[in-house]
Amino acid sequence: MRDGELLEPGQVALLGVPWDAHSSFLRGPALAPRQIRAALQSGAMNLCAENGLDLSSDNRWRDLGDLTIPAGDEAALTTITGAIASVLERGARVFALGGDHAVSFPLLRAYGEAHPGLTVLHLDAHPDLYDELDGDRLSHACPFARALEEGHIARLVQVGIRTLNLHQREQARRFGVEVVEMRDWRPGMDLRLSGPLYLSLDLDALDPAFAPGVSHHEPGGFTTREVLGIIQSLPVPLSGADLVELNPVRDPSGITAALAAKLVKEIMAQMLDDGAAARAARP
Repeated sequence: MRDGELLEPGQVALLGVPWDAHSSFLRGPALAPRQIRAALQSGAMNLCAENGLDLSSDNRWRDLGDLTIPAGDEAALTTITGAIASVLERGARVFALGGDHAVSFPLLRAYGEAHPGLTVLHLDAHPDLYDELDGDRLSHACPFARALEEGHIARLVQVGIRTLNLHQREQARRFGVEVVEMRDWRPGMDLRLSGPLYLSLDLDALDPAFAPGVSHHEPGGFTTREVLGIIQSLPVPLSGADLVELNPVRDPSGITAALAAKLVKEIMAQMLDDGAAARAARP
């Protein structure tokens, strides 16, 4: 991580978290931050979001590069949580690029400490609520079970889910998770979101037709425009966000990296949108 000491209150730090040691099926998401940045800087797209905000000339965000993740689970968790906490202590916010979804657990450790009463909006094909998967309690299939156990999340709202098995249904009931399965979701659905709000976006929330470069293809998901609509209509400002599970190994054409770059622009625009605070204040 570079230049973290230069962050100012209110800025957004873009930070790569290249960790996929607990992927259950295919490794590769650790390569994602580099590929997303390459797509952003390729010249094939500009850095303007759809609301007109031009990230190329906006000084309210800073790219801190990628964390160096040490070997060993405890060292990795401590490094990730510590890096996020140091940004939050400066009054800045974090937009993290995974890595697989296991990175959300140490991210939320820092966020839960800094933002009591945290609401998490989780877009995904999978609820990631396993107590353990194949004996691994840190699996990318388990981060929200771990974060909820430790009390880092006050409210978890999951949208786009289409792989609920009996164990994860029981876990959702145990933790009081609000699950909107993909078959029940409708555009414009009021999720009653309030702040502080954190967005965790797994790219396999989208249908594989739109995001083929992920490890777990699960048909029946969102279109790109539907996900953009959710991001652009959030009723309160984002306190933080992560974008995870791009697997460049399965993305030889770069189409999913381009999608991820598009989502980076739109999420960053939402985080920097002064109008979001005004909307949240309306009766």
